[in-house]
Amino acid sequence: IHKHVLDENLASYFVNLDPAVNSVPFGANIDIRDTVNYKEVMKQYSLGPNGGIVTALNLFSTRFDQVLQFIQQKASKLKYVFIDTPGQIEIFTWSASGAIITEALASSFPTVLLYVIDTPRTANPVTFMSNMLYACSILYKTQLPFVLVFNKTDVTSPQF
Repeated sequence: IHKHVLDENLASYFVNLDPAVNSVPFGANIDIRDTVNYKEVMKQYSLGPNGGIVTALNLFSTRFDQVLQFIQQKASKLKYVFIDTPGQIEIFTWSASGAIITEALASSFPTVLLYVIDTPRTANPVTFMSNMLYACSILYKTQLPFVLVFNKTDVTSPQF
């Protein structure tokens, strides 16, 4: 997506909400890691990885109004705003902070959710159905426009 918006010269804004990611493959305009240190949160509250991510998101969501202000200041010049969330779907979708962030965005801007599915991991029917059930639960919970995106389609045969 980042390459496409650059190639097409589409004014875009990128926000990283994954506090545990080592690096992002795009230039994040706002990055949770600049505000909340995930490893310090884990240490301070004696948490494991998922608890650290949830707590870091909870801490960040208390300041999400500032993120919205930054985006609103640029909104007239932007075509798109992309929010990258943690890959652990249950952490973002079913946490209080995930709901706060999603609802704040949806009440301020036209919002579409993209659910990215790792295509090579869906060759097994059970895994495929698990992804479809996750997608349905997110769609039901958020009541927002929703697009399924299958990545890595070049490494998996469509006949799987």
